Amino acid sequence: MVGLTIEQATLAVIIGTLAAVVFSLRVLVFLERRIASIDSNIEAIVRRVEAEEIKIEAEEARIERALGIKRKGKKKKAAKRTKKAKKTTKKRKRKK
Repeated sequence: MVGLTIEQATLAVIIGTLAAVVFSLRVLVFLERRIASIDSNIEAIVRRVEAEEIKIEAEEARIERALGIKRKGKKKKAAKRTKKAKKTTKKRKRKK
């Protein structure tokens, strides 16, 4: 059997630990890329849903005008949320 000296054993442990750290960092980079991809897909879906919601609200307003129904101020709250969502999206894009 080959016996290891204390120096060789210590060196082997250090090299093994470094290899584990490098592998862990590689996995973290892979996961970060995957999460970024998922995030961009979610943002695209949200944009499509928002566009569809705007179309629906416009159609609803047109129908209400045709029927002579007055709105109860729902439009302002939705507009505020949309502006806030746009600011958040802009901040995320700048960070990348």
